[in-house]
Amino acid sequence: MTTAPRTRVQRRPVHGVMLLDKPLGLSSNQALQKVKWLLRAEKAGHTGTLDPLATGVLPLCFGAATKFSQQHLDADKVYETTVRLGVKTSTADAEGDVTVVREVSCTPGMVVEVLDRFMGPISQVPPMYSALKKDGKALYEYAREGETVEREARNVVIHDLELLDMQLQGDAPFLRLRVACSKGTYIRTLGEDIAEALGCGGHLVALRRVATGPFDASQCVTLPELESLDEASRLDALQPVDVLLPGYTEVSLDSENAGRFLSGVRRRGPWDDCDHVAVYGDDPRALLGTAHVRGGELIPGRLLSPIEIQQILENSPASTPLLAAQV
Repeated sequence: MTTAPRTRVQRRPVHGVMLLDKPLGLSSNQALQKVKWLLRAEKAGHTGTLDPLATGVLPLCFGAATKFSQQHLDADKVYETTVRLGVKTSTADAEGDVTVVREVSCTPGMVVEVLDRFMGPISQVPPMYSALKKDGKALYEYAREGETVEREARNVVIHDLELLDMQLQGDAPFLRLRVACSKGTYIRTLGEDIAEALGCGGHLVALRRVATGPFDASQCVTLPELESLDEASRLDALQPVDVLLPGYTEVSLDSENAGRFLSGVRRRGPWDDCDHVAVYGDDPRALLGTAHVRGGELIPGRLLSPIEIQQILENSPASTPLLAAQV
């Protein structure tokens, strides 16, 4: 019996950001590879990960956008989560084995008081079941071998902690919380620590990221929605590369200066000192890269290549040749 040869996907240059509403059960990388396949994109990456049990906002970067994904790692995040009280697990979420069962005897007043304690700057010990590395090995690898290693506490900031719902009696007592936090916050650890402070322990049974940096869930597309679109519509669902540069000061350069800037040459102009600058060519308008300004000098940072810029313009509604005189 012969099998039909597999059809090879013809990859192509794709540049932009797909705001995906990650589904339950997929790792961030599995979601990325699925969207990469749907777009037939050559190059892709993501801006930080979500656990398989988490859903919600996952910005995926393609082509030139991968050069700026690092900028988004520092972004604040907003999560909605449900903490099951009275039951602790080995992983602090529903994937782990039950390790402790306790009675829940806290009051609504105690819940409010404890939540207040977790507002502002706090210290967290990263969970053993995390991708954080120690001596070149992920913590979850140690955990799977039954080993617990010492982890350094890290400082994070809880900007806001809102109690959305709670049930303190019955078979499955829980807290539902909305958490606005700094980068690096482990929501599993936060939920476990809050439940521990209430005297009953607990674990996460649901986690959804509703916002990261300037992006929120209302802007996202789901995998089924993306699958239902034709190829042109999938490309239309991409956000432009510069959505990864919110709050950057914009500087525009004429054709001659744009070409020199793209060659890595500093440009001089009437600019104030600034750490975060997004640089554009002005005819036609196109993102060239990032820079910073010191003493009136525009100093190149991460740059797009002329080929990337040309490809982006060719796929924009009003494309005209760019950089013919600049390359």
